[in-house]
Amino acid sequence: MLDLRLCVALLLLLMAVHSVAADEEPKKSGFACGHPGIPGDPGHNGLPGRDGRDGFKGEKGDRGEMGASGPKGLDGTKGDKGDIGTEGLVGPKGRRGENGERGPPGKMGPQGVPGPMGLKGPKGELGLPGPPGLKGDVGPIGPEGPKGEIGDQGDRGIQGPLGPPGRPGPKGDFGPPGNKGSIGYRGDRGARGESGEKGEKGDTFVLPKSAFSVGLTEQSKLPPANSPIRFDKILYNRQNHYDPKTGRFTCVEAGAYYFTYHITVFSRNVKVALVKNGAKVIHTTDNYQSSEDQASGGTVLHLEVGDKVWLQVAGGELFNGLFADEDDDTPFSGFLIFGA
Repeated sequence: MLDLRLCVALLLLLMAVHSVAADEEPKKSGFACGHPGIPGDPGHNGLPGRDGRDGFKGEKGDRGEMGASGPKGLDGTKGDKGDIGTEGLVGPKGRRGENGERGPPGKMGPQGVPGPMGLKGPKGELGLPGPPGLKGDVGPIGPEGPKGEIGDQGDRGIQGPLGPPGRPGPKGDFGPPGNKGSIGYRGDRGARGESGEKGEKGDTFVLPKSAFSVGLTEQSKLPPANSPIRFDKILYNRQNHYDPKTGRFTCVEAGAYYFTYHITVFSRNVKVALVKNGAKVIHTTDNYQSSEDQASGGTVLHLEVGDKVWLQVAGGELFNGLFADEDDDTPFSGFLIFGA
């Protein structure tokens, strides 16, 4: 564009110079022709012409031929959604579609209003008998009915005539014993009989004896555990079957014996056992609360000659609260009931 403007400016400048040269052409001299002069120096550059952009707009040219179709342009951005058009005319009704698959059952709706009672249907045919049911439970016993009235006693019949005696039959078996008869009258006292001869002198009957009763003192209270309790207060021990040095009773007469003990509990708990030949027979336990408690026990044992019986603490030093003083006793006793 710039080269075109420069060419136009140079063309206008050459036209102006040519016009000035024509006006100043020298008058013809007497010479027919002359030699051309020496070319002058080139003139200074003229002022630039006006910019053609501010010129008048030319007339619209003729429409050129349609060029070849260019390549397909890129897809433009999606435009905004247009406004909803006016509702069209209702089209013709289409064909009914095929039945779709059955959907899942819906939620149960509210209960409807009960309809009117229908007419009674005809009586159905008699069905087959059902299987027998289970046997029912026995019902409760009904109330006892009232006792009936005693009827009138009938009249006694007329005794028939006595028949002739028959022949004696064979002897029968012994029948069951009859009921015990009533006590008869006491008979008269009989005469005194004669005195018999004096018999020989028999052996003297000796009744076996064995018993003891002992207790604790202030020196023997709170006895040691797991060993025979040495009751040192002798209340009865005439046969000396109880040994106060060992605390054991030794059987001399075989038979049934009764042993018993009554314990005063103080300051500690008590757990004692009645022991026969090292085997514990019965136990007695008492948990000390306050003041003084009482605990007791007793049993019957069969003893053979040489068997030993004693009482001992069975629960350690914390369970030996057997107590005795001037006002409280803890006795242990035993005696023979009968011989073997």
